[in-house]
Amino acid sequence: MKTITIMAGMCFVFMFVWERVDVVRLGYHVERLKTQKLLLERERDQLQVKFSALTAPERIAKVASDTLGLVPPQQGQVFMVQLQREQQSPAISSTEQIRVARNMSKGKVNE
Repeated sequence: MKTITIMAGMCFVFMFVWERVDVVRLGYHVERLKTQKLLLERERDQLQVKFSALTAPERIAKVASDTLGLVPPQQGQVFMVQLQREQQSPAISSTEQIRVARNMSKGKVNE
């Protein structure tokens, strides 16, 4: 009986120590993840700043004119095209309109 009590006590102590070691291990893992999160947030912020700088309209205009040789359009070079929308007949359902649009996009004409 005394041996069983000692064995049970040793198992209890072993489980307690194992649990404490596991808690410490998880604590270190959480700290590593927090550090990694902080580094990733900094990198995200740097990328957002870089994205903003690269997509600035002034920079795009400068690259277009300096690197690509583009110039603003002269008077009379720009033509505005306005599409006239046809009146839809109530007999055509939305399903037929979608089918017609899909067939026309494949190069087919639906009559």
